[in-house]
Amino acid sequence: MSSLVSLIGRRELLDQARQQLGAAPGVLLYGPAGIGKSTLIAALEDGTPPDCTVLRCSPAEEDAKLPFVGLIDLFAGVPEEYVDGLPTEPRAALRAALLRGREPGGAQSRLAVRIAVLEALRALAAAGPVLLAIDDLQWLDDPSAQVLAFAVRRLGEPGPPGVRLVAAERVPEGEQPGRLSCCPPGTVEIAVPPLPDREVAELLLSDTGVGLPPPAVQAVQRTAAGNPLYALELGRAIVRDGMPASPGGPLPVPRRLRTLLLDRVRRLPASARRTLLVAGAAARPTLTLLRAVGVPDPARDLRVAEVLGVAVADAEGAVRFRHPLIRAAVYADAPEHSRREAHELLAGAVTEPVEQARHLALARPHEDETTAATLIAAAGSARQRGAPGTAAELAELAAGRTPQDRPEDRADRLLAAAEYACDAGLREDAGRMADRVLGESGSARQRVRARLILLSNAGQALGGTQRLIEAGLRDAAGDPALEARLHHWAAVRDLLGGEPARAADHARRSADQARLAGPAAAHTRIAALALLARLRALHGDLAAADSALREALALLGPARRAREESAHAENTDASPAAWGLIRTGALLAAEADRVVDAQEEVAELLTRIAEYAGVEESVATLVALTRIQVRAGRCGEAMESAARCAGLPAEAGSASPPALYAAALAETAGGSVPEALRLARRAVDACEADGDRLFLLRALAVLGQAQLLAGGTQGVSAAVEALQRVRLMGEEMGIADPALLRWYADLAEALVTLGETEAAAEVLQAAHRRTTRQTPASVLAALECAEGLREAAVGRAKKGVSRLQAAADRLRRLPLPVDLARTLIALGAVERRSRRRTVARAALAEALAICSAAGAEPLAAKAREEIARLDAMERGGGGGPELTASEQRVAQLVGGGATNREVAAELFISVKTVEGTLSRIYRKFGVRSRTALAHTMAAAVIASSSGFAPAEVDDAATPAAVVTVDQDLGIRLHRPLDVRRL
Repeated sequence: MSSLVSLIGRRELLDQARQQLGAAPGVLLYGPAGIGKSTLIAALEDGTPPDCTVLRCSPAEEDAKLPFVGLIDLFAGVPEEYVDGLPTEPRAALRAALLRGREPGGAQSRLAVRIAVLEALRALAAAGPVLLAIDDLQWLDDPSAQVLAFAVRRLGEPGPPGVRLVAAERVPEGEQPGRLSCCPPGTVEIAVPPLPDREVAELLLSDTGVGLPPPAVQAVQRTAAGNPLYALELGRAIVRDGMPASPGGPLPVPRRLRTLLLDRVRRLPASARRTLLVAGAAARPTLTLLRAVGVPDPARDLRVAEVLGVAVADAEGAVRFRHPLIRAAVYADAPEHSRREAHELLAGAVTEPVEQARHLALARPHEDETTAATLIAAAGSARQRGAPGTAAELAELAAGRTPQDRPEDRADRLLAAAEYACDAGLREDAGRMADRVLGESGSARQRVRARLILLSNAGQALGGTQRLIEAGLRDAAGDPALEARLHHWAAVRDLLGGEPARAADHARRSADQARLAGPAAAHTRIAALALLARLRALHGDLAAADSALREALALLGPARRAREESAHAENTDASPAAWGLIRTGALLAAEADRVVDAQEEVAELLTRIAEYAGVEESVATLVALTRIQVRAGRCGEAMESAARCAGLPAEAGSASPPALYAAALAETAGGSVPEALRLARRAVDACEADGDRLFLLRALAVLGQAQLLAGGTQGVSAAVEALQRVRLMGEEMGIADPALLRWYADLAEALVTLGETEAAAEVLQAAHRRTTRQTPASVLAALECAEGLREAAVGRAKKGVSRLQAAADRLRRLPLPVDLARTLIALGAVERRSRRRTVARAALAEALAICSAAGAEPLAAKAREEIARLDAMERGGGGGPELTASEQRVAQLVGGGATNREVAAELFISVKTVEGTLSRIYRKFGVRSRTALAHTMAAAVIASSSGFAPAEVDDAATPAAVVTVDQDLGIRLHRPLDVRRL
């Protein structure tokens, strides 16, 4: 195992140990076997400076009874001259202890050995730093331990301070080290904790080089309990031997681990070993359960096991093994017939249906309809309790136990297992089982059901889905309920593929077919109408969207109203269709600026479905909640929701483009801009790989927003590129919803920043053509803000300020603090450039306060930057003209002698834009030519010491620059002006 792999999850602990070793005389690492103590000691040794002498000792258990073996190992690294330089008697005693002379005898000789070791270490320390590294301190022989304890107690006394000790002691979980006396006074004790599950998964992937199935990873995490050695051994065994054939079966515990773990178990009497086997087979072993299966005296057996540190019964009678892997090893080491007997006994004693069915399956590994029926019923119970993974395991077991002469039952049970696996995010398992039914079943109904599972299992990916839908519709002909479900999936496919008009047709047909099918297809009809509402909103027809929503809500009927009126009413709308309807309604409300109600609705939904929803439903709900929280200015909460969302598909071993989009969106609002850029690019790549144009549109918009926040010519140019793609895709797809119009405003702002004011005007005109009387006030405010920035950029600052103030006033009436803060920052920047410092400072201070309250760190950073520019301007006291960011860049290049065409190429803008920008610069400086501009700028440098600053720009990076205007209005003279090129 490479050090890179073995240190996964241990970097912080290693840094802590290094820091303590530099400040304290010693560090003692302690914890159970396999927890990673030896790895940390080796890493600490590797980190020592070249002039450090490292004396190592790593005794084994059999060395503990051999005198001075530890000392011999330590002094193997001590040069002979340090021993020869000792006084005669100590030298002779030490050489004897090191088997280089006669064996020391008597108290005087033992004292001489101790003095010799102390003096030798002091001599070594005088020549350079010394590190004593002792692994497995618990096996250090007593004579060596006594000598070491004597020496380290005195090494802190007057003399060279250069001896440090790092040791590792094996200690059972929850206990304290017993050999602290071998360490110098002041030694820092550090418990090595178990690895978190995420690091265990990373460790397995790094070591095995293969992605184990999520159930295998989870089984290792559960059994290893954070012990890296155990996790690695179990992972390698799974790669080599595979997972057990049935859930609940023993993990393939390697012999090396069994030997380590079962040494004490094998010392127990036969009755105690049998008791431990039954306890290991039970899900929740207790003394009561053990008595119920016929164990005569389980308390006595557990007392014996406790003495040997194997297992214990607590005060409530619950049986706990010292480590989960001991339990697994006890179970795996038992003969197959003994395990079956244990499960048969437990099946008759437990009352919980899922647990009983599992024991029955493991006790009877053969075809049996009674067992199969029990298993499929238990699978349904597990799914209702929110355990789809367990349900999938039990249903697949049921299919395997179904007799061959019942093929239809077998296929139905396998389809149930596939549906449960899909809910659990176990896509590989779900696809395998659905494909099997598709290949084996002669039933059109079962084949359609299998295709529906495969469609659901595809997630956002569109490859092959059209073929599945077409074949499904052929098989479903004449069955309106099945046709409705397939048309619903066709609508989803077309929406993701960027064909919302076709999607709306399929959604309408789905709703119509579901109505014909009657109550059995009510959920499909609700889902189709919710999707239709979403599609109408995308086209900008909010009235039609509201109508579809109302029709869907009416189908929930009195049952939902009863639930809303009474907390004790039955939750009869607990279905994915109803959940999707609630999400759609909340998102439409948020787009209409009703974010408070929307957030409450989705947060309540998330709480209600937590125990029932599958991975896809949970991800969809968390994505919706993140979007709403960002709009509502709950940036910290959005970060938490996005992190939770990203974790769900990761736990199931899959990736989710919507989850990546949500993470990027949350980072843009409340995290760091570099991380937002990274996540947004990943989201864009994932959506493009899946062919998901709907979320690609959103991911590109977030990428553009993050690039706009990053700033700089390259960042803003990249933002324009991303947002132009959004505009073109949206127009191609016929989308006109509020979100798209907000993205138009972002694009216009980016174009203004680059000086492309005419292009920005065209974008804003296109956006206004798409507005209606239903357009939300926040969208109108965003467009007005962009208009204000454009007006200011073309020299009409007063008009720009008026528009920005109007946008801010409109937003003050809405619960959208982040939108207001962004507008205030724009207002403050324009006022600053207009030399209205007091007004600018008030706007920026208000924006910063709003950002701080909302947790909107990226925008807060923008506000602080603007305030810093304002401070710099006031310190400089300059009264000259204020240039915008784009004007500054043009002035810098023109001042260096660049032609208009060269400036355009450098800044990724048109020559016409350069000409317009130069005209505005001329007006601000009151000049009419490039020559006059250069002279005016140079005169400003000479006339104002407060405006002059030595050039800090890298001349190699800007060889042409002569006079530059920085972002704080400082005019910088780099070298004599070449007026001939001006």
